[in-house]
Amino acid sequence: MREVVDGVFELRLGVVNVHLVVTDDGVILVDTGLPGQAAAIEQAARPLGPVQAILLTHHHPDHAGGAADLRRRTGARLIAHAAEAPHLTGHFQAEEPEGRLRKFLFRRLEKIEPTKIDQLVGDRAEPLPDFTVIHTPGHTRGHLSFHLARAGGVLFAGDAATSRNGKVVGAVEKLAGFDADHAVFGHGRPISGEAAARFREAAAAIKPE
Repeated sequence: MREVVDGVFELRLGVVNVHLVVTDDGVILVDTGLPGQAAAIEQAARPLGPVQAILLTHHHPDHAGGAADLRRRTGARLIAHAAEAPHLTGHFQAEEPEGRLRKFLFRRLEKIEPTKIDQLVGDRAEPLPDFTVIHTPGHTRGHLSFHLARAGGVLFAGDAATSRNGKVVGAVEKLAGFDADHAVFGHGRPISGEAAARFREAAAAIKPE
């Protein structure tokens, strides 16, 4: 686990990053990794303080797979967008595909343990001190990114964008409107220093059809 900026830590769990933010009231998690990774996340968070809340970017198993387990272990509030709710609570039932391999992958990677959502939030909501919600649909309908007012601004892009060789790639136009010196991603390395400029460069490079 590495500290990206004061009180903001990145925990790399194989293919996905989970982020932990230390606040006066405890630890805020941004995403929860794959199913089976909750214990490792809880262990990483323990020296930092009690986990008070979980901000979910979206329902995909590599981001929400540990949500139910972590909510149960820590008692943390789970915060997500309404469009993600059916997937997280188990009310959305995807059809199982044909074929042995596809069925195995579906059962292993697509299904997550259902859980309760404690708070539904939308664009520009402020569910926690210093956090602003940014609705960034595209990857999923209810995908959320987050802006933290700390250290010149920190963007949590989730899967709305990623970084490659210090450059930002993805659906970045909305995120480019936020002041942020730093940015972290569900996949890819963090950007420290002039992150907003990298988002604006990426947005300018996207040509209209």
